[in-house]
Amino acid sequence: MKILLVTAALAASILTPAAATAQAIPGAVVAVVDLDRVTAECTACKTAAAALRGQVTSLQTRAKTLGTPLQTEGKSIQTAIDALQGKEPDAALKTRVTAFESKRQAAETELQRGQQQVQRNQAYVSQQIQQKLGPIYQQVMQKRGANLMVEVGTTLASGAALDVTGDVLAALNAQLPSVQTTAPAAPAQPQQQQPQGR
Repeated sequence: MKILLVTAALAASILTPAAATAQAIPGAVVAVVDLDRVTAECTACKTAAAALRGQVTSLQTRAKTLGTPLQTEGKSIQTAIDALQGKEPDAALKTRVTAFESKRQAAETELQRGQQQVQRNQAYVSQQIQQKLGPIYQQVMQKRGANLMVEVGTTLASGAALDVTGDVLAALNAQLPSVQTTAPAAPAQPQQQQPQGR
C-alpha cells in the first residue's frame, strides 16, 4: 500500500509543474482599431452607403407615389360616407370601399417588401465587410506583433502607438474594392407536407 501512495505522490509531483506551465498566458500586446472610422472611410463602404441611401430615397418616393392618390381617394370615400349620415351605403360606394381597401393593402404589401429588401441589402453589405475584416484583423495583429485587438469604443483610453486603424483601413481597401448592394433573393420557404390520413 505504501508503494502505491509513494508512486501516486511521485506522479503528482511530476505532473504539477507541467500543468502550471500549460496554463501560463503570455503578456498582452494590444492593438486598437476604430471600426466606426474604418466603415465610414473605406472606399467600398462609402460607395455602398451612397447606394443604400439611394435605395431608401427610392422607397420613400414610391411610398409618396402610392400614398397620395390613396389619401385623396380615402378622403373622397369618407366624405361620401359622412354624407349618408348613418344610412346604408349603396352598391357603388361599397364597391369603391372594397377597391380602395385592395389598393391600400397592395401598396402596404409592396412597401413592406421594399423595406425588407433594403434591410436585407444593408445586412448583405455588412456581411461582406465583416467577412473581409476577420482575416485582416489577424494579418494586422501578426504584422504589428499584437496578440489582442480591441475596438476603440470599448477602451477608456489608449496611446496613439496602439492604433492600427490605418493598417486595417488600407488592407480593407486593398482586399475589398467594392461590395454588392443588392442581396441575393431570399431562398423559397419549403412547403410543409400535410400529414397523410390513415
